[in-house]
Amino acid sequence: MNLKQVDKRSGLTKTSFANEYLEPRIPVVFTDLMDSWPAKNKWTIDYFIKEHGHIEVPVYSADYSKAGSKYMEPDRYITFGEYLTLIEQGPTDLRMFLFNIFRHVPDLCHDFSMPTIMDGFINGFPFMFFGGEGSVVNMHYDIDLSHVFLNQFHGRKKVILFAPEQSKNIYHQPFTVTSSVDVSAPDFEKYPALKKAEGYEVILEPGETIFMPSAYWHHITYLDAGYSISLRANDSLVTRAMGAFNIAKHYVVDKGMNKIMGDNWKQYKINAARRRAEEAMVQ
Repeated sequence: MNLKQVDKRSGLTKTSFANEYLEPRIPVVFTDLMDSWPAKNKWTIDYFIKEHGHIEVPVYSADYSKAGSKYMEPDRYITFGEYLTLIEQGPTDLRMFLFNIFRHVPDLCHDFSMPTIMDGFINGFPFMFFGGEGSVVNMHYDIDLSHVFLNQFHGRKKVILFAPEQSKNIYHQPFTVTSSVDVSAPDFEKYPALKKAEGYEVILEPGETIFMPSAYWHHITYLDAGYSISLRANDSLVTRAMGAFNIAKHYVVDKGMNKIMGDNWKQYKINAARRRAEEAMVQ
């Protein structure tokens, strides 16, 4: 497995970003994209607890994707303040993801703005992600195929990325956007094709933004308790249509078969991913 460092850049223009990163589909970290946002300094843990700690939120453990009737369901609901206090107290695998706090507190939308670094930003889907120290976002790519700009407010994350063409080498499970390999501690005996995988890695610091191109695989480890907001952009009507189809296919087929077959469906996906990887190794 060969991982290159993601570039960290400041002062990129719309044209230079398009030429160097957007068009060739290469990830990059902006060190200054969110500098003008009030949220950069305002959205502290103390602020969220004091002003919005009463909101009830879903929290997920590392088992949220376990096969069966509870597949992709939250472990429980607690208040936002309780959750933030919990992650500040020490390591935990509990996370919040795809959390649209702006439905509860619309005024928070005034604390950030859509970047002008490219066209096609989607205003309706600003999601926040929270995690405790040591929590892990397993390898996946975003189901709607948008370009993702992940803006880090608090804590550090280690991000590992792979381009879509690496899917077989990282054991993409069919009918999902996931892989079961742990690239932070790769097991090359169990997953030999992983040796051929080529990707990127970077430590994302507070105040930085990582650009993850459409359909890029990513594995994220919370090095500290922290949180971020993802903004999505799409520069192609074709990609939007493909993303909509992807969402329908995965939710209907994968969630449906999980409820019907449970662990047998999970094992089918693992076996299919292994066969594809073996085929890739001999090509």
